[in-house]
This record gives sequence, C-alpha cells and structure tokens, in this order.
Amino acid sequence: MNEWYHYFLLIGVGFVVGIINTISGGGSLLTLPILIFLGLPSNTANGTNRIAIFIQTIFSYAGFRSKGVTNKYSTFGWYLAVSATIGSLIGSRIAIDIRDDLFNKILAVVMILIVGFMILKPNKKLNELADRITGKHFILSTIAFFFIGIYGGFIQAGTGIFILLTLSSINHLTLIKSNVIKAMVMLVYTVATLLMFGFNDKLNWPIGLTMAIGQAFGGWIASRWSVNKGDGVVKIFLIVTVLLMAIKLWFF
Repeated sequence: MNEWYHYFLLIGVGFVVGIINTISGGGSLLTLPILIFLGLPSNTANGTNRIAIFIQTIFSYAGFRSKGVTNKYSTFGWYLAVSATIGSLIGSRIAIDIRDDLFNKILAVVMILIVGFMILKPNKKLNELADRITGKHFILSTIAFFFIGIYGGFIQAGTGIFILLTLSSINHLTLIKSNVIKAMVMLVYTVATLLMFGFNDKLNWPIGLTMAIGQAFGGWIASRWSVNKGDGVVKIFLIVTVLLMAIKLWFF
C-alpha cells in the first residue's frame, strides 16, 4: 500500500463488511481480494484479514450481549467453538503453505460457489420451530463445526454463511440466535488462526488494524440493529461485487 487514500478505503470497506459479517456473513469475500489487489501476498492477506475479523467480532458480540440475547446458548456455543477451533488449526496450516497463484484461483472458485448458494438457498421461517441443540442434533452440529473450522482456517471467506446454514438446518435456530453463536464461535477460533499466521510471520498489523476500525464500527451498529432488515440489499450488493472480484482474481 503506497497511497495514503488506501487506508481510508480500508476503513470504508471495513465498515460495510462489518455490517455484512454481522447480519449474514460473507464479508471476507470482499476484504480478502481487496487486500490481495493492494499488493499483499495471498497468505499474508489471508492472515491479515483475520485481525479485522477478530476485533469486529468482539464488538459484534458485545452488541449482542448489550441486548441480553447470549445467555441461553452460551454453553452450546462453547462446544461448537472448541470443535471449530481444532479444525481451524488444520485449515490455517494448509493456507500458510499454499502457493499464491493456486490460492487466488481457489478463492475465485469459492467466491462463485458461495454466490450461487446465496442466490439459490431457500428462506426458512424458523420462528415457530423448536430449537434442537441436544442429543443427535448437538452431535451433528459439533461435527459440522469441525469441518467449518477447517474451511475457516483455510480461507475464512463465507464461513459465517456456512455457520448460519448449519445452525438453521440442523438446530432450527433463528437468525438472531444463530448470529449470537456465530459471533462466539468466530471469536474463539479466530484467536487460534491469528496465532498460527502470526507465528509464521503472515500478518500485517498496520493494515489489519486500519481495516478493523471500520469493521468494528459496522459490527457494533449491525449487532444492535434489527438483523432482519436490509438483508436483501446486502445480498444484492455482495453478489455483484463478489462476482467482479472473482473474475479479476482468476484472469488478472
């Protein structure tokens, strides 16, 4: 990053991504390519992106706590967080060793697949269904979060979407309940991935902290705002932008 305005760009992008990550997930589909476009090596961009995610998640979780919606699901969330953290150590190790050009192409494919899922996934109405967080559903979601952790440790982009999908389909949790657990899980396993990337010198703290300013503010606002409002607008914006970035990653 050689231009002064790049830092203002990162704060602005971070703010938008903080809102997207808190409402539905998928914000790293924007920040990760942008960090690569600004000149960071792919594995350093992958690690640096997690600095902002960690700080944004702290603010998001604090916002949920201020609304008193965390207590009932904290034990369930901790089990999922531990499972995801174990998986994330495996995924981040792979990410650190992979070649830049191969990572960029994998990221482009993942971005297209996630956009396709976002377009085609059905909207479920879960308000009238009973939560399923014990017994076989607890076991299934714990296993699922281990593999989500592997994916999150490797690429991060879209992890929040997979968390919400798992919690809605297996556990029948509503969006607000799922977002609380998502914030808890990501807060824990992101610490593990930061340590892994940090020990391997794959973090750029000035850039990560700059982007974190915007993401923290966006996450705080979104967590205190009704998470059911504006979801359609967020989805359209994310789909168009991600498609353009995926094309650039693959061909340029």
